[in-house]
This record gives sequence, C-alpha cells and structure tokens, in this order.
Amino acid sequence: MDFSLTADQQNIREAILRLCSGFPDEYWLARDRDGVFPQQFYAALVEAGWLGIAMPAQFGGSGLGITEAAVMMQAIAESGACMSGASSVHLPVFGLQPVVLFGTQQQKERIIAPVIAGEHKVCFAVTEPNAGLNTTELKTRAERRAGGYLVNGEKIWISTAQVADKMLLLARTTPLDRVKRKTDGLSLFYTTLDRSRIEVRLIHKMGRHAVDSNMLFIQDLWIPEEDRIGPEGEGFKIILHGLNPERVLIAAEAVGIGRAAIARAARYARERIVFNRPIGMNQGIQHPLAKCWAQLEAANLMAMKAATLFDRGLECGVEANAGKYLAGEFGFEACHTAMLTLGGMGYAQEYHVERYLRESLIPRTAPVSPHMILSFLAEKVLELPRSY
Repeated sequence: MDFSLTADQQNIREAILRLCSGFPDEYWLARDRDGVFPQQFYAALVEAGWLGIAMPAQFGGSGLGITEAAVMMQAIAESGACMSGASSVHLPVFGLQPVVLFGTQQQKERIIAPVIAGEHKVCFAVTEPNAGLNTTELKTRAERRAGGYLVNGEKIWISTAQVADKMLLLARTTPLDRVKRKTDGLSLFYTTLDRSRIEVRLIHKMGRHAVDSNMLFIQDLWIPEEDRIGPEGEGFKIILHGLNPERVLIAAEAVGIGRAAIARAARYARERIVFNRPIGMNQGIQHPLAKCWAQLEAANLMAMKAATLFDRGLECGVEANAGKYLAGEFGFEACHTAMLTLGGMGYAQEYHVERYLRESLIPRTAPVSPHMILSFLAEKVLELPRSY
C-alpha cells in the first residue's frame, strides 16, 4: 500500500504546473470577466500533447490511466485555473472512453486523433430540462430512418457547445413504454453539431464564465448510422463506463481548487499584520485552515484510491462517489474559509478567492448532487432500501 505519487506521476504534476505558470490568476480573472473560451491555454495543452493522456497510444494518446489524468486535472485546477481551466479540456481527457471501449476500429481512427490534436472540440449532450439525473426519462428521440436517425429534443447544461463542432449525444431510440427495462432503448451517438438544426442558447451563470453552459434545441437533426457508438438501445450501459472516471476527475479538481484557496489564504495570513502581529498567529485563523488542509488530503486519498481501482479494472463506484462527495464538500469549505481569512479582501476580485469560491460550487453540485451520492452510498454500502 503506497500513498505517494510515482516518479512519472510526480513528473506529470510538475510539468503541468510549469505549463500553467504561463497562465496566472490574472489570465483566468480576465477570462472570467470577458467570458471568452481560454483558447490560448487549450492550445498550449494541445501542443504539449496533454489532451490524449488517457487515450490509447495507437490513436495518438499517451496510453496512461485515469490516475495520471486525475493528477493532471488536479494540477490545472490547483494552479488557479480552477474549473475554467479544467472544464475546457475535461471532455477530451476522459469523455471519449465510450468510443475507446465500444467504438469500431474505423470510429476510433476517425474520432479520437482529431480531438487529441485539438482539431475537433466535443460537447457531451445528455442532461435534459425535465429529466435531471433520471436519465432513463430522456425525451430526446432518435427515430430510425433508412441509413440513420432523425433526432428531435432538448438538452440543458451542455458545456462548451458554443465552441464545439462535435457532440456525444444520448437519445431514446425505443420509446420507454416499449422496453422491458427503463435503461433499455437509449442509444449513444458521436456526430457533428449541426447548427442549422441545433439552436445553442447560452445560460448565464454564477461562475466558470470562460467555459459556456447551454441549452440545445434539436430539430430534425440527421445522424448517419455510422455515428452510433455501440449497439442500438445500449447507450445507457455504455455511458456508465464514463461515470466513475468523471467523478474521479471532478474530485481531483475540487481538491485542486481547495488547495489553491488554502495556499493563498495561508500566504495572506503570514503577511497581514493587525494589532502588531500577523493574523496567522491567531488560532482562530490557524485552526480552520489546518482543518481544511486535512480534509482536502483525506478527500484526495479517496479519489486517488478510486482512480487506482478503475485503472486496475476493479469496481470503484463506491470510492469514486465517496471521493467526489468529500472533495466537493471540503473544496467548497476550503474556499469559504479562505475568503473569511482574507476578510473584506476575500470579497475583492483582485485577490481571486471569490472566484475560487464561485467555481468550487461546480464540483460540489455537478455532475451528481451530494444528496444523490449519500443516497447511493446508503444503498450500496449500508444496504439500506433504495430511496430514489
């Protein structure tokens, strides 16, 4: 049992932090203010070959695991980029797992390399306004036609759809009342985001302004059959293979944001003099920050345990969800504590902590709420009756 990063993993962390040093807090504050996608940062990661860290080497990736991807994404968030930096590359890093696992050889060759090379940007279109986390109730329909499918429906909270040219789309190909199990009859597609058939409407939100969130209104979108990933009707099973890696990466990012906040707060507490002494001498400042540090490290261990289990091909649903829960809660608490440490300056944009706090709400809330995770853990670990 070893709780340390390997030499290669430590090298990844240090390399990413060096790259991110070229994009300081001021860069991310500017992107937060203007709401423009961080194309320079994205291009730098593409040029350095990092987007393919967890993709197979035969398609241009590095062939590493979700553990290494988590190390990378955590370092991005910890640099001060927070979710604006992490989310800009989140889907290329892990989102193509369904294609890797279930795509045909021709699909893998056609899809993966252009994403890694930064030639295609992809959004993940699953969530719907009236379904939420109840994925089996999706209303978007993909009706079979000769040679493909005709799609109509709505999606919500779709990240990067303003800049994406491709999308992973989950739609119902068999009506819910005609399937034996609710999870049947959903199909997954990787296809072109055709803006002549899809209206992309920006959602104005609290934080992460540099990475857009959107509603999609899909009307008579044609998807050729060769764009379907895996067998028809098995899309729900297919996307399940990406849920645990997503939770791991979100957890790692939440820890990264929390670490950034605590580091900034501790530095301020060492330098801020009140009543002729640094405020960091006061236990009322020390104890909350120390508590947050301990909580973040504990959350990180759980997240990395889940990543290690996943990379070994072992069941990791409990660990991935627990890691996401702990990191989401403790990342938020760390940012809030940092803001309180800075006092009034914590509310000022120039000190960046208020931006950290806003962005920490994303991994706390998405892609699954803390309440749903607790219900899941109660059922799977404590063997209590299912509540949802």
